[in-house]
Amino acid sequence: MTASKTPRTARGFTLIELMIAIAILAIILGIAIPSYTQYVLKSGRAEAKGLLLNASQTLERCYTRYSAYNDDDCPLQPGDTPMSTNDKYQLAVEADAQTFTLTADPKGSQTNDTDCGGFTLDHTGRRGAKGGFDASVIDECW
Repeated sequence: MTASKTPRTARGFTLIELMIAIAILAIILGIAIPSYTQYVLKSGRAEAKGLLLNASQTLERCYTRYSAYNDDDCPLQPGDTPMSTNDKYQLAVEADAQTFTLTADPKGSQTNDTDCGGFTLDHTGRRGAKGGFDASVIDECW
């Protein structure tokens, strides 16, 4: 008995097909990675704003209760430097009896945020970014 010879068909991908697939993947990654990076930075900004607003509320409660932002019984004291929940920002507290200024400085990977940088908030509710109070920066970052 002789085995009949049937033609074998080629299986797999050609080099051109693989190169096209790699090119498509590179285009998708070229779009996705910068978008993801911006998303991560914006989520860090939200953490900074939450840190500032919580600290501001704490100081306002102290003022309501003790008639001073820097009373010894307040849980947040001038010179305190607590970190945010995910260690992306460090809070700096400057306060006297009648005024306070809170600054959230970026730490770790959040230092890559060159658009907004640090955030500030004072006793009047005035917001700032990058140590300034420019309206266009505030609108973009806050």
